[in-house]
Amino acid sequence: MNRFFYFFILLLIIVIHDSCESDPYRQGAILYENFCANCHGSDGNGLGKNIPPLVGSEVIKDPIKMGCIIRNGLSGEITVKGIKYNEKMPAVTRLSDFEIANVINYIQQKWGNQQYVQINTLQRRIEKL
Repeated sequence: MNRFFYFFILLLIIVIHDSCESDPYRQGAILYENFCANCHGSDGNGLGKNIPPLVGSEVIKDPIKMGCIIRNGLSGEITVKGIKYNEKMPAVTRLSDFEIANVINYIQQKWGNQQYVQINTLQRRIEKL
């Protein structure tokens, strides 16, 4: 009986630890650092006149548009905060829909845009575009 109790406690600790590790905000932060920060900066301020900032950008207010840009890339001139940018952003095809949603939610939480996007909404809307 004692062995069963200790086994149960150990299993409970493992489950609780794993649930703490599956924090979507933390996963979004890691994915952002790995796939986005090299160009947009860890602080989201971009690279001068070459790469647009995410902080204060109108684009990050639209999670569906962000999802499309992450999934498909972006080319052509855009204007962010009054500055024109014309660098091509490559598609990030290695990310799953779930990972894209985590990146979007991280960006929106990190830089003051509190809107939260659910993965099923993101999937439906991206498929339509």
